[in-house]
Amino acid sequence: MRTGSEPTTARSALRTRFWLSVWGLVWAVFGTAAFALAGRPGWAIACGVLWLVITVDLTLIVRHIRQGPHYQPGPDIPPYRPPENRRRRP
Repeated sequence: MRTGSEPTTARSALRTRFWLSVWGLVWAVFGTAAFALAGRPGWAIACGVLWLVITVDLTLIVRHIRQGPHYQPGPDIPPYRPPENRRRRP
């Protein structure tokens, strides 16, 4: 059921993001090494930059996982009410 407040109540699948980041990290490391050995420095640098971005993202994901669960209502709690639309009248 959509309530209209999804952006503020959305939750992220951190474990899925973690494993996708690990998969990307493996490929970025492989690409960096393969392009460096093949004598393609431009592509090796591109893969190295991607490796850096993935590492930062992976660090943030692990940090969020280690923070533990925050308050998340259970299935017996009804969905959040959308914020009331209050328009100013001229």
